[in-house]
Amino acid sequence: MNRRTSIKTTTILGMGLGLLPSFKVGDKSEKKLGVALVGLGNYSTAMLGPALLQTEHCYLSGIVSGTAEKRLKWKEQYHLKDENIYDYARFDEIAKNKEIDIVYIVLPNFMHAEYTIRALEAGKHVICEKPMGMNAAECRQMIEARNRSGKMLQIGYRLYYEDRHLLAHQIAVEQKLGKFLMAETSLAFRMGRPNWWRMDLAKGGGGALMDLGVYNIQAARRMANQLPESVTAQAYVFDKTLYKDIYETYAFQLLYPDGGVSNTTTSFNAYVDRAHASYEDGWVLLSPASNGGAPVVMSTSKEMEQPPKLINLQQTAQMDAFSLNIQNGTDVTASAEEGLIDMQIIDTIKKAIASGKREEIKY
Repeated sequence: MNRRTSIKTTTILGMGLGLLPSFKVGDKSEKKLGVALVGLGNYSTAMLGPALLQTEHCYLSGIVSGTAEKRLKWKEQYHLKDENIYDYARFDEIAKNKEIDIVYIVLPNFMHAEYTIRALEAGKHVICEKPMGMNAAECRQMIEARNRSGKMLQIGYRLYYEDRHLLAHQIAVEQKLGKFLMAETSLAFRMGRPNWWRMDLAKGGGGALMDLGVYNIQAARRMANQLPESVTAQAYVFDKTLYKDIYETYAFQLLYPDGGVSNTTTSFNAYVDRAHASYEDGWVLLSPASNGGAPVVMSTSKEMEQPPKLINLQQTAQMDAFSLNIQNGTDVTASAEEGLIDMQIIDTIKKAIASGKREEIKY
């Protein structure tokens, strides 16, 4: 199972690019902002393209890809204008395109900082897919570029806009179940394979920790409603023929200032998808919690009213919210500062694995 491509149920959620409903640029209203997707891999194909058919405040206006076949297929499917289709050699020409307001970076991790900064310097608002960068230092460079540009930057944290994750966070903020005590947030898929950029340390930055562990960290600290102070961590390789530069499985424990602890396991060689938090007066469970191709299911120890079942893709709410932030000049929920926090934690997890000791997190 692949969290980005395991959607198999409805017409919008299950079909490949060639079978998606046609979308005409002329359908947009005057208030909608144009989005250009940079990178047309599985996530853009299965999630972001379809989500932009559902958005109310933005629409797909352009694409950037190094593959001519993909550019042609997307042009025909989404009825894109020739002048809104770019290869990477022409990327900076986006600065002149008035039909592109937002650039969504959907590239391998090692390219996030470069293309985010270039898009901001081109005068565009940016969504950067997670993880924000390869390390906290890159994230700071991206924030500096955002500040210089005067544009907005959102990180592709779709679960910051998902109703049940929002309710779980609200329960923690309002202490509806009392003081936070402990959490277990884990995410793993059997998805490791040779020659995949995520298996390359220089391109992915650390396998499942960078790709899946970000979700675990978000869930843990939001269900705790605290930032962890320190971390202990372990990492393992069982299939040494496949995992040569990165670890196969990661385990880490985040310790919080009020005495709570969260435990996480993430891997490219197993399956788990849950976020469980325990409080003085009860518990909250999200399972599945993070798979973009499956609805989040919530259970609680005490009966609570839950939001209605999600109809649209999670990314629809994420991109619509960012568009409204731009139009209304409001703060971005999945902000660059949130992305930096997660990378500061991940940097410290890596340090703890190397040292074998408990390491303090420096924000």
